[in-house]
Amino acid sequence: MKILKSIVVATVVLLFSVPAWSAEEVNVYSARKENLIKPLLDQFSQSTGIRVNLITAGADALIKRLQTEGRNSPADILLTVDAGRLHAAEAAGLLQSVESDILNQTIPAHFRDLDNHWFGLSLRSRVIVYSKDRVSKSELSTYEDLADEKWKGRICIRSSGNIYNQSLLASLIAHHGVEKAEAWAKAVVANMARSPKGNDRAQVKAVAVGECDIAVVNTYYIGKMQTSTKDDGQKEAVAKVAVFYPNQGDRGAHMNVSGAGVVTHSKNRDNAVKLLEFLVQDESQRWYAEKNFEYPVKAGVAPSGIVKSWGYPFKQDSLDITMLGIHNAEAVKVFDRAGWK
Repeated sequence: MKILKSIVVATVVLLFSVPAWSAEEVNVYSARKENLIKPLLDQFSQSTGIRVNLITAGADALIKRLQTEGRNSPADILLTVDAGRLHAAEAAGLLQSVESDILNQTIPAHFRDLDNHWFGLSLRSRVIVYSKDRVSKSELSTYEDLADEKWKGRICIRSSGNIYNQSLLASLIAHHGVEKAEAWAKAVVANMARSPKGNDRAQVKAVAVGECDIAVVNTYYIGKMQTSTKDDGQKEAVAKVAVFYPNQGDRGAHMNVSGAGVVTHSKNRDNAVKLLEFLVQDESQRWYAEKNFEYPVKAGVAPSGIVKSWGYPFKQDSLDITMLGIHNAEAVKVFDRAGWK
C-alpha cells in the first residue's frame, strides 16, 4: 500500500511539474542566427504557451535537409533570407499555401508570395556606399549608372555566387530584360577595382582603405558595423563611407526580404501560422528593426534611429519580389556570360 501511495504521489507531482502547454510546439528551421531570432521565439512561447524548437543552419543546407526528410521532416517553418531562396523552397514543393487575414492585411502584396507560400517578415535594401573623401554624392544616381565608364577601376562588389547580387540582377532583368541586364553586368565587371571577394563588410573595408571608391552592400551590414564591439576595424571603416539609395528619381531602391513559410508536411500547422502572425506584430517588428537594422515590413512601425540616419523614408522599388526568384536562374546565366566571377 505504501508503494502504491508513493507511485500516486510521484505521478501527481510529475503532472503538476510539467507545464500544461508542453504538448504544444512548433519546430523552426532557421537560416537566421540564433541570437537574431531566439529572443522573439521565447517571447512567443511566453505569451502563447507554445514551445519553439529551433534548428539553425545555412539556407541551402536547410532546404536540402527538408528535401531529404520529405514527409518525415519535423519542421513546421522554414525561416530564411532573400526572396530567391524562399522562391527556391517553394519551387521545390517544400512550402504550403497559408490563408491568414493577419498576414495578408499586414504584409504588402509585393513582399509575399502570390499564392501565400511564404511571407516577407522584414526588409533590407541593397545600396551603394561611397567614400566620403573621394566621391561626391552628386556623382551617384542609379544602379544602371554603375555601368558608366566614369566608375572604371572604382567598384567593389561580391561574387556572382552571392544570392543578394543574384537578386539585384534578377530585378534588373525584370525591369529591363535579359539583353540590357547582361550589358550592364559586363560593364560593371569592366569597372571593378578588383575581382569579387569577401562579404559585404569586406566591400566597405575596401572602400575605407582606398582599394575602391564605391561598393554595393545590404543596408543592415552598415548598422552591424557601426555598432560592432569587435576590435577589427569595422567601426573605423564604416565611418569613412556614406550610404546612397539609388534610383530615387524613378522606380526606387532595390528591396529584398527575410521571410518564412509553413513547411508542406508540417505536423503543427496551426501553431506555425500563429508564430508567423506573431512575428508581424508591432512589438516583434520593432524588436527586429532595432536588433538587426532591417526595415519593418509592417506599415507604421519605424526603423531604428541608426537606420533612419542613413536617409528615411526613401523611395522603394515596388517590384513584386517573387520576380527575384523567378529570374534567379537567368541571372546566374547572365553573370556567367558576363565573366562576373
